[in-house]
Amino acid sequence: MASNIGSVEQHVDPNLANAEWAQIAPGKVVVATNNRAWIYQPRSEDDRFARSMTGSGSFATTGKLLDTAIAAAKQAVKSEVRPPAMTATRWIWRLAGLYHLCHPIPRLIVKAEQQFKANERWSLAEWAAENAVEEEGHDLLALKDIQSLGYNPEAVVEALVPPASKVLIDYLTRSVNDSDPIDCVGYAYTMERLALGTSEQHIKDIEALLPANAKATRCLRVHSSMGADVEHVEETVEMVAQLSASERTRVAIACYETALLCFSPPKDAYMSDEAILQILNFKQIKKS
Repeated sequence: MASNIGSVEQHVDPNLANAEWAQIAPGKVVVATNNRAWIYQPRSEDDRFARSMTGSGSFATTGKLLDTAIAAAKQAVKSEVRPPAMTATRWIWRLAGLYHLCHPIPRLIVKAEQQFKANERWSLAEWAAENAVEEEGHDLLALKDIQSLGYNPEAVVEALVPPASKVLIDYLTRSVNDSDPIDCVGYAYTMERLALGTSEQHIKDIEALLPANAKATRCLRVHSSMGADVEHVEETVEMVAQLSASERTRVAIACYETALLCFSPPKDAYMSDEAILQILNFKQIKKS
């Protein structure tokens, strides 16, 4: 699977025999075939793609369905707002965000696993059990990264709670607490799929901004194209492809909704480096 989420095509593929599709928003349907995927606007209620998806999935079409739902969200967020340039100070803010994204995952996914088991949805329960184990301890990597930069990690993550992380975890929490927690699959897939866009060069660029002796990109490396997310993404597609048409539709919608949250700029202005430093004041590790 390619590591980057590409652009969305706007025309209809004539070969629709094995197509998968999902209405991810009113009047917006994602269609995927073995060869390509695109956004489609149904012309009438009789339109095939205006109705609920039927048929089985496959690794090729299901993967394209989920990826194009993510790409559609990126296209839908029409904003000229860009995040500030990365600095050593802003990297601490990002690490706090990674901590808050990672910390509740095992607990929440275990809760989803229990609900899947109660409903005898064994493939989903197995996926959740493996996901919970795989995500265990990633929050500790973020704490170690913060400590490597000379700060008390517990004090930092208590003081810094980036709104983007809170919004995403709130979405996951609602998904898990639903009577059918399947949306958590779309959330997990989207977060891991987007992580594949983090290259080794990007990580090296961040490290060049940090003190020479700092080891503050361990958490990011785990959630990058060099980590286990490559394998996780493929395993999730394989699992989702075996689900019913209605379940695959739910996962695609959750991918779209999660990606909207990822790509949308904060409601308020980005916090400045000066404001971050003010919050970090007195949270350095005392030297003996």
